[in-house]
Amino acid sequence: MSFGLSSMTAPLLKVALKKPGPSLKNANRSKWHYSEHFDPEKIDGIHQSLVYALENAGCEIYWMEGDDKGNADAVFTYDASLMTPAGAILMSPGKILRSGEQELHRQFYAAHDIPILGEIEGNASAEAGDTLWLDDKTLIIGRGFRTNTYGAEQITNLVMPLGIDCHIFDLPCYYGSDSCLHLMSLISMVDTRTALIYQPLLPVGLWRLLIERNIGLIFAPDREFEESNTLSTNVLALSPGHCLMLADLPDTRQALTDAGIHVSVIDAAALCIGCEGGPTCLTRPLLRA
Repeated sequence: MSFGLSSMTAPLLKVALKKPGPSLKNANRSKWHYSEHFDPEKIDGIHQSLVYALENAGCEIYWMEGDDKGNADAVFTYDASLMTPAGAILMSPGKILRSGEQELHRQFYAAHDIPILGEIEGNASAEAGDTLWLDDKTLIIGRGFRTNTYGAEQITNLVMPLGIDCHIFDLPCYYGSDSCLHLMSLISMVDTRTALIYQPLLPVGLWRLLIERNIGLIFAPDREFEESNTLSTNVLALSPGHCLMLADLPDTRQALTDAGIHVSVIDAAALCIGCEGGPTCLTRPLLRA
């Protein structure tokens, strides 16, 4: 299979998904830190609407098979591996309940003859939701509850031979270690040089880097960021200037359209807001043009 990417916005051609299984549908809401929005009866329909949206955008779907071993979060395929131009990096999730989830990804890559560039090992933890391609040669890494210093350093060492420069920024505590606050909870690239950000929580160093690189900034409205449990900023770029986001966020959508971004939506609150994972989290991009 053709693979590789170092962009958040180039046309999305191939993506890996995992169908919602019994582990998710029967998940204990308190144990997994799911909110009152979580509705197992709506999950299959929501996931199918994601598939339709991706296929309508010309994206080819590959299914991640295998036993999730009771891991309800395995449907959020973004986090347990990171694709690079030279192959995949297997992550080591910082959420204890997701420990070992990267093995599903290892099996997937082996089945499709996609090389594994390396993996996060030892005392390191890392989730791909704490990474963001700013451009072809710049990878941003968020250090927080899900990705520790060792994990950030191992990612840096793995991509350095590819000529990729990493910038590591500390994330805020926000609501604490039980909540899911990834780097991509605070920023999404929506066009080649345009980002949707939640400014109040953005690391100062990252803010300065965005300004230095002349990245256009769209500001996510406070109310919808809070009410959506940080999911208003979880926006998946299908191609430059064309994004997929959650429905029922009219102010955020208006901010994007006012900036010239074409927006498609899916009604997915029962899965995404309920389980702290948006359209980006539900995908593992494999190839961008």
